[in-house]
Order: sequence, then structure tokens, then C-alpha cells
Amino acid sequence: MISAEHFIDLADERGIRIYTGVPCSYLKPLINGVITSDRVRYIPAANEGDAVAIAAGAELGGLRSVAMMQNSGLGNAVNPLTSLTHTLRIPILLIITLRGEVGGPVDEPQHELMGAITTTMLESMRIPWEYFPTEETGLRQLLNRAVAHMDKENRPYALVMRKGTVQASPTPPPLPMKPLPPRMSLPMLEPIVHRRDMLTILQRYCRPGDVLAATTGYTGRELFALDDRENQLYMVGSMGCISSLALGLALAQPQRRVLAVDGDGSLIMRMGSLATIGHQRPDNLVHLVLDNTCYESTGGQHTVSASLDFCRIAGACGYPHSYRLNLPKQLASFLETHVGGLALVHIPILPGTLEALPRPNVTPRQIAQRLRHYLVS
Repeated sequence: MISAEHFIDLADERGIRIYTGVPCSYLKPLINGVITSDRVRYIPAANEGDAVAIAAGAELGGLRSVAMMQNSGLGNAVNPLTSLTHTLRIPILLIITLRGEVGGPVDEPQHELMGAITTTMLESMRIPWEYFPTEETGLRQLLNRAVAHMDKENRPYALVMRKGTVQASPTPPPLPMKPLPPRMSLPMLEPIVHRRDMLTILQRYCRPGDVLAATTGYTGRELFALDDRENQLYMVGSMGCISSLALGLALAQPQRRVLAVDGDGSLIMRMGSLATIGHQRPDNLVHLVLDNTCYESTGGQHTVSASLDFCRIAGACGYPHSYRLNLPKQLASFLETHVGGLALVHIPILPGTLEALPRPNVTPRQIAQRLRHYLVS
């Protein structure tokens, strides 16, 4: 077996500083070691797909990152692995346990099928993999291979961990309790303007150094059509992942304001991300939710957002600031006066988009590359 500390040391030498994921008993020693280390940061994710998106955002921001998960949760990560890290060419290191290994230890019945197909799934997603080493002598070479692949291909690399690979680590103390903001109920507002009106204000009042990350569907396409800029990222696929990606990016780039432009359907799909973001509470993240009560780009089917209060949910998840507005001048005032502090801004909007709405004529990979260049300029 290897020690968690030795793995963390060698990974740290290769610039791996952010760890995120969902626990597994096989991962317990490594996760405990990461949590207690003073050199790296661990971000507990609500689900495995969020973990991939958080790691991807941190990598875009310049920090190598690891997403850890049990193989039973690999299915939750398929969407961002195939439409985010593969499409935008974002290299992250995956550590995936092998519960239900064929010929391995007796395990729970729910792991039988996934144990038989885990490595096949990775190969189907074109993610190279190898077994997590059981001896420290092979660890340095393994990390060298993983980093070399990620640097060359700009795509993930996976380590598949069997039972009993890492030595036991001390149990870390519980996460600190963070006070919740006072309960408040903001009045509901009727939509008055369209998405494009609010996106125009966002672009106009972006400060030098800001990053604007837009969810999939019409939001990213309208942002591109209004004015394509190097500080903008347009999510393609990976629905629901924009807030988690923005979290990773905000943690990696604490000196920049990150504006995550979400949608009601997108946020509902992965609402657990609110709890993760609310606990991390990066001061430089603004989470905007453009709520048209429908999945517009797929035909206008209604979401259930009319039954929700996004501001109260965000407050219950630890967001210190929540706002609701429906006028462009209100958004302009917020962007001008916001001086920091995690905030959710709920913006009811009318359905409707630009005529002959174009798709970006820059590839997702090019968008990611130019954002990286922007972040180091």
C-alpha cells in the first residue's frame, strides 16, 4: 500500500492543488489525507458530475485538479466528461474506485454490473486509464504518464483504485459550521424584458478582469451573437454544470470576479451545486439565474421554476447575498456597486430569442484556449 501523504506530495510537485469528489470507502484514506493536508484544497461535491465540473473550472483557472468518485457514480459524470472536458479539451485527473471488481472482494449486489463495465466505460469515453499503484515505487512514473498525457492531449486521465490501495489516514475534524444569512423573503417579480436585454447589460458593465461564463442553450449563443469576447465561456452540453465550473474557476482565480449566467432549467437539474457553492462561499462569484420558466431551446416546455424561490433556496444553502430584479437598470446598478461577496441574482425574463440566432464560429476548444490566455494576461 501507499500513503496518502506520499501521493499528495508527488501530485503537488506536478501542480495538482485542487481535489473534489464524492466519497467511497476505498477512497477514505486518500480523501482524509487531502482534507488534513495544508498544501491542497478539498471541495466536497454534491455529485460526481459536479466534481468533474469543479475540477474543470479550476483547471481552466490554472490549477491542476483531481475529481474522485466511486465507480457507481461514474454514470453521473458521463455528461460533463463527454460534453465538457472532452469537447473543450480540459485535462483533469480522475480517481475512480473499482467496487464490484470481477474476481475481486465480495461486494454489495448493486456494484456487480458497474464493476464489470467500469474500465470499458472509460475506454468508450476515450479516457485512458491504469490501475492506481499498490506500491510507492510505481507512483512517480504513473503520475508522470498521467501528466504527460494531460499536457499533450488536453484531456482527462483516469486511475482506477482497487480495495486496500492506500494506507489508513487519520479521520479529519468535521467541516466547520458556517452561519446562514438571516431568512428573508424577496417579493416575486413579473418578467418584463428578454434574455438579450440582460446579457447586453452584463457585457456593458463587465469590469476589466471579469470572467463571464454562460450556460448551455440560447444563453451562450446570444452572448456570442451580441459580442464575442475572450473573457467569455459558452457552455455546450453539460447542462446544470455552469455554476460548479464557475466555482472551480473562482477558487483558482480569487482576484477576478466570475459571473456565472445560469438558467432556471439548468440550475434545477443540478441544484445540489448550491449547497457546495454556499459552503465554499467564494467572495468573487456572482451566480445569475435567468428564469424564463421554460426549456426554450428544446421547444419551450415548462420548467417547475414557477413553484420555486431560488433566492430563499440559495440563502438556505449558505449564499450570504440574494437579489431579485427584473429591469436592466437594476442589473446595471448591481454590477456597478457589487464589491464582493457570494451572491445569487434571480432575474425573471420573457421567453424569446434573437432571429436567426447564430452558433459560435469559434470551436469550444478555441474558446477554452483563449480564456486561459486571458486569465494569464
